Amino acid sequence: MKNLFVFVVAFILLSGCERQKTAVPKDGIWRAALKITDGQTLPFNFAWTTSENGGYALQIFNGTETILVDEIEITNDSILIRAPVFEGYLAGTFTETAMQGAFIKESLDRVVPFTAVYGEPTRFDETKAHNTNVAGIWETLFSGDTEDEYLGKGIFSQKGNQVTGTFRTTTGDYRYLEGIVNGDSLKLSAFDGAHAFLFAARATDSTLEGTFFSGNHFQEPFLARRNPQFELPNADSLTFLKPGYDRFHFAFPDANGTIVSLDDDRFKGKVVLVQIMGTWCPNCLDETKFYVDYLKRNQEENLEIVGLAFEYAKTETGAFKSIERLKERIGVEYPIVLAQYGTSDKQKAQEKLPMLNHVLSYPTTILIDKKGEVRKIHTGFNGPATGEKHLEFKNTFEAFVQNLLNE
Repeated sequence: MKNLFVFVVAFILLSGCERQKTAVPKDGIWRAALKITDGQTLPFNFAWTTSENGGYALQIFNGTETILVDEIEITNDSILIRAPVFEGYLAGTFTETAMQGAFIKESLDRVVPFTAVYGEPTRFDETKAHNTNVAGIWETLFSGDTEDEYLGKGIFSQKGNQVTGTFRTTTGDYRYLEGIVNGDSLKLSAFDGAHAFLFAARATDSTLEGTFFSGNHFQEPFLARRNPQFELPNADSLTFLKPGYDRFHFAFPDANGTIVSLDDDRFKGKVVLVQIMGTWCPNCLDETKFYVDYLKRNQEENLEIVGLAFEYAKTETGAFKSIERLKERIGVEYPIVLAQYGTSDKQKAQEKLPMLNHVLSYPTTILIDKKGEVRKIHTGFNGPATGEKHLEFKNTFEAFVQNLLNE
């Protein structure tokens, strides 16, 4: 045992010495690029910082969004960058001015090659003057003329050739997109540690025709046309209780193995919000942050929130680990139980909740009054990237919940 202790101490000391000798990435702005399908690259920018005590952090930029990443490990010339909350991570090797490796999501067996270069502040290179301005509202059809088609609403601002905005859909939004109009080419990207999105289109004053890429595992066509009056279907009408059901029910375990259900005493006689979500889901993260903030501002004894997590982690242990990580990083104090692991398939999720017509979106929230009656089911979540729509949701939500509490 003594020899083992001496070995461990020596290893730590040698590791410390090695770390002092090892160069670290240079402080400042970097540009990373994920290699996806069809020869496309998905760029994003980040700022690297090494603190005085030898700690590391970086900030990922997407439009007006800044994501702080502080789970970084360096060993010799190897680097591991773990995204906050989400399972995905960047792993590879580095020099002071370059990185190369892969963006990895183990539970989904996905690996996307990446490189990064120091001192590159631009996201997309401008080689031509922009021929059009895409600012405005765009009625968008994804995967048109297929059984998978769905509507989106493009919302964009443009200054010079720089574009920011997002696509809203009935299930949420496509994050803070940032990009460029280069000639008649529009490119927009976002990377948040969970999803890697690239939209590439030919742009005219009235149409956008292109392809949406999600990492290197999925792509679909989209066609958009200007329509300032366009709006998506009401998010409160898409999911509902099927005929024959007058109550919402669930019974799933928490991390201690205790089965949690709406029959528990903590929920009786209270307004209850049931959040269908996943720790892997960026829109769910936005919604969870919103609920955490709401509960801090409104400490109501007669209000409860409970999350039902549908996780793609391959094991139950892995799924609960992800749930606990979310709760710790975001400060979630309401219970989150495990509804499913091994897949986030929505059809299988609906089988776990047969009273619903479908599980159309992660997230979905069921709002239940003090008598146990479902008063509203809200599909999706309009996150901060949607601007005015997020504020509209916030005001409507708070007024509706207050009415339930006042009954």
